[in-house]
Amino acid sequence: MSLQWTAVATFLYIEVFFVLLLCIPFISPKRWNKIFKSGIVQTIALYGNTTFMVMIAILIFLLIDAFREVRKYSVSETVDLANHPTAIEHIHMKLFRAQRNEYIAGFALLLCLLLRRLATLLSQQASLMASNEAFKKQAEGASNAAKKYMDENELLQEKLRDAGIEVPEAGTKGPGPLEENKKLKEEVKSLKGELDTTKKALQSSDSDVKAMKKQAENLTVEYDRLLEEHSKLLCDGPVLLGGLFTD
Repeated sequence: MSLQWTAVATFLYIEVFFVLLLCIPFISPKRWNKIFKSGIVQTIALYGNTTFMVMIAILIFLLIDAFREVRKYSVSETVDLANHPTAIEHIHMKLFRAQRNEYIAGFALLLCLLLRRLATLLSQQASLMASNEAFKKQAEGASNAAKKYMDENELLQEKLRDAGIEVPEAGTKGPGPLEENKKLKEEVKSLKGELDTTKKALQSSDSDVKAMKKQAENLTVEYDRLLEEHSKLLCDGPVLLGGLFTD
């Protein structure tokens, strides 16, 4: 393996490690959000977008080059086996290397995009969870205040009735406290609606993160299978080369 493909393979191993790290279930999105907002990560993020675009461009270039190599060595039927009996094995070896490089570049490009998307989804989920908790506390506070105000209003009405003062019914146009009570009820209803909307957005974000995690696990399984095939071919390679030199 040449130096450039060794570097790409090492980058792919690092990507697989970080994808598995982000998929660990017992690390909450809030913890990841704190890590993303730390000083070191923020310093790296200043130049992260430019670095990301450069890496994407390099990986796309290497992927195109690997495609070209695969097409170049996919013409084994045109080889003159009478004059070059060992050429077909040589071409197959070259074809395997080109296909290996194609898979390495493709998976590295895909995992690079996947890592960025996972980090974005985790940050959004943490923000939604914080907003959900804030709305929940706000709604509970407004509900408790409205309940307390209603109890005090009912107690005041009972005292007024005991004193022989007529109190208007709920359907009639009453004094200021009744209007404020109605306004508080409407505010509680509005806050509950906002809380439901936030919960739905949080559930949607959880579904996206689970789908990304499942995709990352599938990619890891496929990459392990390719590594096993590569190891088998490397074990069989010396035997093939020995047969070539003997012939």
